[in-house]
Amino acid sequence: MSALRRLLIPTLLCALQVSLCNAACAEVDSDTEAVAGHGFKLGCISCKMRGEVEGSATVDWFFRAKGEVDFVHIYNYDDESSTIVDERFEDRLDWNGSKKTTDLQDASIYILNVTFNDTGTYRCLFNRVLTYQYYEFSTKASKLIHLNVVGTATRGTASIVSEVMMYVTVIGLQLWLLVEMIYCYRKISAHGDEALRESAAEYLAVASESKDNCAGVQVAE
Repeated sequence: MSALRRLLIPTLLCALQVSLCNAACAEVDSDTEAVAGHGFKLGCISCKMRGEVEGSATVDWFFRAKGEVDFVHIYNYDDESSTIVDERFEDRLDWNGSKKTTDLQDASIYILNVTFNDTGTYRCLFNRVLTYQYYEFSTKASKLIHLNVVGTATRGTASIVSEVMMYVTVIGLQLWLLVEMIYCYRKISAHGDEALRESAAEYLAVASESKDNCAGVQVAE
């Protein structure tokens, strides 16, 4: 047991350390449905895997409207400054990501007053430079977001499925508890009847023994 404990403790500590390190950044997919006339956040996260390596990044956003073929450059974020490139988004885009280019991992932007013309595919492009002791390494990371603009908010399929699964789980637990209660009741009842029968048999045996003793006493007299 002591040898197993010595093996498990370092393993658990390593797993905990890894989970804590990875928890600093999680690549979560963006929502894909916006409501016309409201604001909407286009989420884009790309984690820098080598945390001990210094790095810097710039971000470019591209947009391909529904029915079009090519992407158009619409936004740039560089050295803590931002530029709206496409006039269709003039005064309607705000930076909603990290506030610094060093170790930049969140490149989300926010669209103000969404219109139906904003329906289409968005591309988020990270241009990252990792600085090692003797050289620099350039790398790119790209994310695609397919956005659909609707007139009123609708419930997503994932939300409906999760709610159905929750109700199924609750009903299943209630049925299981009901079956357990019935089983326990029958078991207690069975034990109770058996105990009554045993008590009655003991009472009859005692009564019979007492009767025999009384008869023996009378014969002796």
